[in-house]
Amino acid sequence: MPENPYDPYGPYRAAGPGPWGVPGPNRAPGVPVPSAGTWLRRSDPERRAAATPRVLLAALLAGLLAAWLLYDGLGPNLLLLGAVTAVGAGIAARAAGRRIRPWTAVWSLCALALLVVPAWWDAGWPASLAAVGALALASLALHGGRRWPGVLFPLPGILWQLVPSAVWVWESMDRRPLPGRGRIVPVLKALAVAAVLLTVFGLLFAGADAAMADLLGNLSPDLDLDQLPGRGALFVLGAVTALGFAHTAAGPRRWDRTEIRPGRERRRLEWALPLVALNLMFGAFAVIQAVVVLGGADAVLSNTGMSRSEYARQGFWQLSAITVLTLVVVTFAKRWAPRTTPADRRVARILLGLLCVLALGVVASALGRMWFYVDASGLTRLRLWVLVVEVWLGAVFLLLIAAGLTRRTGWLPRAVVLSGALTAVVYGLMGPDAVVAGQNVARFERSHQIDLRNVRTLSADAVPALDRLPEPQRTCALELIRTDLADDPVPWYASSRSAARARELLAARPLSDGGRGSGKACAQVGLRFDGLL
Repeated sequence: MPENPYDPYGPYRAAGPGPWGVPGPNRAPGVPVPSAGTWLRRSDPERRAAATPRVLLAALLAGLLAAWLLYDGLGPNLLLLGAVTAVGAGIAARAAGRRIRPWTAVWSLCALALLVVPAWWDAGWPASLAAVGALALASLALHGGRRWPGVLFPLPGILWQLVPSAVWVWESMDRRPLPGRGRIVPVLKALAVAAVLLTVFGLLFAGADAAMADLLGNLSPDLDLDQLPGRGALFVLGAVTALGFAHTAAGPRRWDRTEIRPGRERRRLEWALPLVALNLMFGAFAVIQAVVVLGGADAVLSNTGMSRSEYARQGFWQLSAITVLTLVVVTFAKRWAPRTTPADRRVARILLGLLCVLALGVVASALGRMWFYVDASGLTRLRLWVLVVEVWLGAVFLLLIAAGLTRRTGWLPRAVVLSGALTAVVYGLMGPDAVVAGQNVARFERSHQIDLRNVRTLSADAVPALDRLPEPQRTCALELIRTDLADDPVPWYASSRSAARARELLAARPLSDGGRGSGKACAQVGLRFDGLL
């Protein structure tokens, strides 16, 4: 059966003696050493479909929408831009004879879910993360891939498609015969000359006569010249991004062909001894944590002389670093693991599996300490973000354990990336600022303690929760958010549902300072700033 040149998933040819000769550091005499760009050329598509006028029109429309809609901020405008960009990519993919595969649909749905975040919530950090994540997942959907290179390299793939996509369109249009070229080109030239003449003489007439200036002002669109550079940059960015996705859809790089040769195999003792020592240290930590849990946190705190927040703060960041470093160790240990005999492979699975299991204990301990920290000091944006990342790292360790038990790893790369995508989707759609505000308000209702310096800096997403506070805490917490909403009105396409809801709540129940924002409410609760928050 002939190969489909646009199949993003295959075929994968296992590493071995290839066109460059014997693999490994010692090559046979006379065998040429591959150049630095050889690994990249292996992923080149066999051919790429030419750009069509419809693809170019879709890209120009995306550029116009970006210049018009993105200047005021992020919101539902990202969904509109995403739809236009998807149409252009779909046209290019159809011209290339490609078809939608199950994993293409999965990545596309995750990207769509991320684009909903700016339309639903107002906070800037989750919206920016969602936009970047949607671009990465859309690129992965168009590339496809099963192996680690096939799922990791496409994520930033749109970045190195921007310039080639412009060249692709230019060459495709230059080779394509344009019906009626002899009639259309003179008309376009005449329109351009007319526009230049009207602009020059119009400015002169407007400077010479006030009535003429008023007439021309009414006829011309209201355009702020200060916005032209920014909107022009957005036009270029939107058009080139749409072209980049279309260029990918017309013939993606097949990153699964990238050859990643296994590391040099180590002897069993040389490889196993460091891992045995590390497992013993992890095991000792697990035993100590079990004693802490059985003995009770109060006993530990009395023995150490620390407060709950000090005990949590002392250990959480170190345990988070240990979690990340453990993933690095597992990655490199797997690369250099002994694999000559079944016994070698069995030892590698046992030691790496045990390390992953013990790492789950580190993750649980880190989450427990952060729970102490949050209970003592309240939730913040950073603490919530680190908690979410720590939970995702725990999920990655579970996937690694499952791969070791099943002895099949072909599904692992896509599963790890999918877990990260779902984590980003859940983090964005849950509304981080709303969650932070809700936890702090619940803590205030339980203990009458709240960090107003923290909640005052949240976005409009926090208004429904902070609106439950009594006065004067409510006014102190909401006055900055009210000022931001009043001073920065934006059109519907650059706003969010959360911001509209916040305006409704603040209009229905005005703050006690009468809109003056004098800071008296904060002074009443003992919060002073001395010029700084």
